[in-house]
Amino acid sequence: MDQVANRRLLLGVTGGIAAYKVAELSRLLIRNNVDVQVAMTEAATKFVTPATFQALTGKPVITDLWDASFPNHMAHIELSRGADAILVAPASADFMAKVANGLGDDLLSTACLARNCPLLMAPAMNREMWDNAATQRNVERLRGDGVAILGPAAGDQACGEVGMGRMLEPEELLEAVLAFLAPRRLAGRKVLVTAGPTFEAIDTVRGITNLSSGKMGYAIAEAAVAQGADVTLVSGPTSLARPAQAHFVYVTTAAEMMNAVKAHVAGSDYFFSVAAVADYTPVAASSRKIKKSAEPMEIKLKPTEDILAYVAGLKDGPFCVGFAAETENLADYAQAKRARKKIPMIVANLLQHTIGKEENEVTIYDDAGAHTLARAPKSRIAHGIVSHALALREAARAQANVTPLKQVS
Repeated sequence: MDQVANRRLLLGVTGGIAAYKVAELSRLLIRNNVDVQVAMTEAATKFVTPATFQALTGKPVITDLWDASFPNHMAHIELSRGADAILVAPASADFMAKVANGLGDDLLSTACLARNCPLLMAPAMNREMWDNAATQRNVERLRGDGVAILGPAAGDQACGEVGMGRMLEPEELLEAVLAFLAPRRLAGRKVLVTAGPTFEAIDTVRGITNLSSGKMGYAIAEAAVAQGADVTLVSGPTSLARPAQAHFVYVTTAAEMMNAVKAHVAGSDYFFSVAAVADYTPVAASSRKIKKSAEPMEIKLKPTEDILAYVAGLKDGPFCVGFAAETENLADYAQAKRARKKIPMIVANLLQHTIGKEENEVTIYDDAGAHTLARAPKSRIAHGIVSHALALREAARAQANVTPLKQVS
């Protein structure tokens, strides 16, 4: 990729069997004109030797915090200052815990703490280690601190178990790194994203909601930030950490989300309507807890305002991307929704493929037809969605600027 030529990447390798895959990743990066400097932890050298990476990159591998070849013995400063980004792959649970909690006791961890460039991590570990509450807390803290988490994926693991924790394949990491190092195509653009569920009160303790985790919407926000956009994320109730560098607006109800969108949509270039907004809300919520009785209870509901339809109907409004989560007839329902909302693009998926899962598989529908994004971590799917929207909008603007040839009589 010419657009990433001469971009410099510090490739950090920590201890894990997935380190052997990073040798292939370094070769692919070099082939794509990325200048790669490898730094390894002591544990990483037990899996792959520094000589392997030196042969692939043509550069000595840095392993020692006290390396005398660096001015003032400050290898951790020099490495981070010369890099456009740092990628740690594999990122072990131990290493992620260090950086999440501000610890630096070796070359790579201190380089990450002293960096003045973006940090990406590709986790790789046993499924139980990945699911451990401490690891998940550290992941959310890292995301909140602006660290891009690439993966992991589900699959066979070296320990013989199967589950989440498998490092993304070299080709997948290459794609993510190249996208990250590429010019910020959304620099100077404003992006508005809605995410998560809404909660419509029935009484003081009960309400109507849904199973949306908010992960897809948050991933969209993070992908847009990575592309240089000025992002506003309007979120319903979730347990997710706020994406770094995004303006965050917390709401609870569909009405609050509509008001927040109205307040922030002006000047937006893109609107990603990812939130699972309640279609109905109680006509009147009880001001006290409703007591249980043996009699049936009826709750009168009224439709909520359609946020996506409102934005799509604005004069000179943003490029709108809708989302459709279905249980059946995906193509028919998604295309019907796209036509009904009068939007250029909709992202559709089957609920059984995404609820409660770290991965997703979606189909994008636009005027040209269907475009499938194969099952992958939601972070990767988000980059694909944002890139597709950007390409569609640029193509539409280019078409609008074409001056028709004057007819000659």
